[in-house]
Amino acid sequence: MKRLTIKDIAKEFSVSISTVSKALNDSYEISVSTKEKIKKYAKAHNYKPNFNALSLKNRQTKTIGIIIPNMLNYFFAQVFNGIEKVANEKGYKIISCISNESYKKETETMEMLSNGSIDGFILSLAEETVLKGDFKHFEEILENGTPIVMFDRIAEPIKCDKVITDDFKGASKAVKYLTKSGSKNIAFISTISNLEVGKKRHQGYLKGLEKAGLSVNNNLIINITADDYKEYENILAPIFAENDIDAVIATDESSAIAAMKVAQKKGHKVPENFAVVCFSNGILARHSQPKMTTVSQHGEKMGATAAKLLIDRLENKSEEKEAPKTVIIKTDLVERNSTKKS
Repeated sequence: MKRLTIKDIAKEFSVSISTVSKALNDSYEISVSTKEKIKKYAKAHNYKPNFNALSLKNRQTKTIGIIIPNMLNYFFAQVFNGIEKVANEKGYKIISCISNESYKKETETMEMLSNGSIDGFILSLAEETVLKGDFKHFEEILENGTPIVMFDRIAEPIKCDKVITDDFKGASKAVKYLTKSGSKNIAFISTISNLEVGKKRHQGYLKGLEKAGLSVNNNLIINITADDYKEYENILAPIFAENDIDAVIATDESSAIAAMKVAQKKGHKVPENFAVVCFSNGILARHSQPKMTTVSQHGEKMGATAAKLLIDRLENKSEEKEAPKTVIIKTDLVERNSTKKS
């Protein structure tokens, strides 16, 4: 038989987990009638407290749980490095998990680790979580007193610390940079059109075109899925054959490299008459032929900022908890050989 949890009792009375916890601990904050109802129900259903969870507030494990959506994205590896450096400096260990873009894996991992294994979470949302728009698991963990810092992919309604990139400005600046060196038919390739970060980059691209006085050609807005990375060249080839394209802004390195290869096969010379800019300043961009101009999101800085926010919150002993912060990391354009010097 499944053991009754605080969560079950909260559901039964349509109250928060913290209300049940306070009622069971005889807190003066809860009315006598509510306390009596909850205690009676708990006793009748043989509720046994989870001492791991109860001791969480009083005991520190000096361990942080990190959940990243996938292993293939070099940006997440950079963020991880930034977190690890700060955690080591401050004497914290880390447990890292990968959600593989799965809502189920994300919720299960958080449930498993929040039983007393970790003091707080640093995470970026799984794609499935974003698409479902179901953020209850974050609310429950925060109500239980475990802090969360979200980075890059965040849940807007959740009241927790967040670290994001200025994606809109990054894309807008990339368009401006390309138009200054003569590009007029700039394609936008996105592998993350479902995600807020992808939408912001798309909006920034449109704003950049508007500022440069260029009209939008919907044929040059190309949305492909990240799962198709082996097929990128095959997907892009017919689009390049049918449209006049002289530059590309891509949301990731793999699709940018595929676009560059397709353009070169078509006879374009990079950067003489074809330019490429992509987001994230990773290994692929630095080793592509030619080396690629990128919009750097400063992954390490993002990770370090997230770790500092979480550790500051964990070590703040005052009763007055600070309001959640959102820190915006500015992007930079790293010029290499896939674009002309403007």
